[in-house]
Amino acid sequence: MDRNRFVVLAFVAFGCVLASFVTLGFGRLAFGFRTAQLLAAPFGLVAFALVVVLFASSVWTTFVSGVEDTD
Repeated sequence: MDRNRFVVLAFVAFGCVLASFVTLGFGRLAFGFRTAQLLAAPFGLVAFALVVVLFASSVWTTFVSGVEDTD
């Protein structure tokens, strides 16, 4: 995975976390806690899946390419 795609996916994951918190907050005001959790859950699950994929990709890249000195 190239660096630009990794950064974009990291920002998407962060945006999903923010959307989850905002949805949970406003959902509690409008519908109640249980319904707000149901509305915010998809954003949280997508963010979690993206973070797991990004972590696995970074670990894989580190082990495959190795740590190289730039000297």
